[in-house]
Amino acid sequence: MKVNVKYNKNMSFIGENEAGHKTMFDTSSAGGEYQDATPMEILLEAAAACSAIDVVSMLNKRKKTITDFNIEVNAEKRDEHPKIYTKVHMKYTLVSPDVEENELERSISLSQEKYCSVSATLKLAGADVTYEYEIKKS
Repeated sequence: MKVNVKYNKNMSFIGENEAGHKTMFDTSSAGGEYQDATPMEILLEAAAACSAIDVVSMLNKRKKTITDFNIEVNAEKRDEHPKIYTKVHMKYTLVSPDVEENELERSISLSQEKYCSVSATLKLAGADVTYEYEIKKS
């Protein structure tokens, strides 16, 4: 795996992977304009996306209907540098007519404990990664 991050302007950078997919980065610190997400925000987005892919994939294999799916992430960082995440809480909200609570819980648990590399990375860095979930019937 190889990626490249190139200076854009001010405190803005463009990341690009080998397939040519781009990610924009910015910050409000050091004179940035904060027109794009910060690297730490993107890390949280990546954790949610990683787990979302796992969960949706597992539910699709069970031939379940997903009307809507969302993961909201709240996190806390320590005050001293490096300001790594100490707590990460993910709230999964699934809208489905046929997914049962035990199916969603099992999918999330497998994602968090076995498959999601981003959550595993956060945990190895010392973050307490927790979650909750809700199913809304459609």
